[in-house]
Amino acid sequence: MRWRSVLLAVGALALAACSRGGDEPAPAIPEESLTQAPVAPEPVEISGEVSKTRDTLLRHARAGSLGGLSRMAEASDGFISNFGGQPHRDFWDLLRRTGLDPNLKLRQLLDEPAGVREVDGERWYVWPDLAARDAADLIPEKMSFQDRKRLRELIGDDGIALIRDGKGYPGMRTAIAEDGRWVYFVLGLDGED
Repeated sequence: MRWRSVLLAVGALALAACSRGGDEPAPAIPEESLTQAPVAPEPVEISGEVSKTRDTLLRHARAGSLGGLSRMAEASDGFISNFGGQPHRDFWDLLRRTGLDPNLKLRQLLDEPAGVREVDGERWYVWPDLAARDAADLIPEKMSFQDRKRLRELIGDDGIALIRDGKGYPGMRTAIAEDGRWVYFVLGLDGED
């Protein structure tokens, strides 16, 4: 009989531990936006001029033609390939000789989805799409799991640390203006440090 009273006492204590007191706050309920599955953004439709420039860049990159890329860069007013002021061809040739192939990198970039960014009233199509986002929108905790995974693959932990420090997208990226002008092709962490 004694074991029944011990069993009842243990059961009563277990129920008391599991029950809520009347003065405890109700559990927090997340905002509705946090309970919904992330929705993939609509793919960006690029204009005809941007598409032509992208196709020409890909043709030169597939052929391994730094000369073709250099001519396109020189024909694009204000084009940026590096922040040291070196001629585009010299800079890209140096990268290639040190084991970083700009043609391969450009092909990889242009295979990524494009994003759109407004710069001085002009639409720029940016590859990869993550590079078109504001720095505050690149904080991994604010991103979907898929975008967070892509961000880590593109820029690694060092790049994510820079974003956490308030910097913009630090990895390689390229952009074409809406009128078809190639704006930049910078390598960020891969070659600009």
